[in-house]
Amino acid sequence: MSSTTVSLPSAERAAELRESLKEVRARVSAAQAQSPTHERVAPAATLVAVSKLKPAADILACYEDGQRDFGENYVQELEEKAAQLPLPDIRWHFIGTFQSNKAKTLAAIPNLYAVQTVTSEKGAAGLNKYIAADRPPLNVLLQVNTSGEAAKSGLPPLDAARDAAGAELTQLARFVVEQCPRLRLQGLMTIGALEASLAAAAARPNADFERLVATRDLLQAALAAAFPGEARWGVEGRLVLSMGMSSDFEAALVAGSDIVRVGTGIFGSRPKKGEAAPAS
Repeated sequence: MSSTTVSLPSAERAAELRESLKEVRARVSAAQAQSPTHERVAPAATLVAVSKLKPAADILACYEDGQRDFGENYVQELEEKAAQLPLPDIRWHFIGTFQSNKAKTLAAIPNLYAVQTVTSEKGAAGLNKYIAADRPPLNVLLQVNTSGEAAKSGLPPLDAARDAAGAELTQLARFVVEQCPRLRLQGLMTIGALEASLAAAAARPNADFERLVATRDLLQAALAAAFPGEARWGVEGRLVLSMGMSSDFEAALVAGSDIVRVGTGIFGSRPKKGEAAPAS
């Protein structure tokens, strides 16, 4: 293992994190087993541990317990933690609002595995420009605003009653595949509305998750028609879905999510941004 500038947290905190991870992993497995797509989608769901505003020592403790995928919402925080934790097989996911002027900084972060919040050709082109040629293509997910809330980022979902080929989301997907050889279009991401999350907690269908599944199916069909035999999008011919957080990840998995982003369920409640403890 590469050396780090970070020490493990207290034995008590490390044990707490291991127990939380064990519980969340069990819940992920159980929920995915209930999904109608489980039998035909063999890979286990990816659990992204969202360490926003938590110290790098917490990440190291989770890494020691076998966790490899970690998510951050702020570019500067991700940059700092990646420098503190130069671990060879850690996989960083950027899941915060992506601004194109941050593309160069993000692209330079070692072990950056995915940017899940791409919403524009300018942003995609920036990442494509700055990813080093000797690195594997960077996975990108296109963010979809399935709830229609003005406060949320993301492109409108696709509608079966309209021309999917001409939609903004489809055009961006095509741009990534055609014009961004340093990127790989991995799939779609959404943040459901709070009301939808509460509905999911009550075991009712989550309309936002259902909307993203339908959008994925329409976009897959459009891409397959535009790029027959193209191998630079999706995973084995299908776009993956990132949906579900601490409050609703089980409902997301039942609906067919491939990636869930769990923060407080693993790390506990967070301080406000201005009150965060140092990252080291």
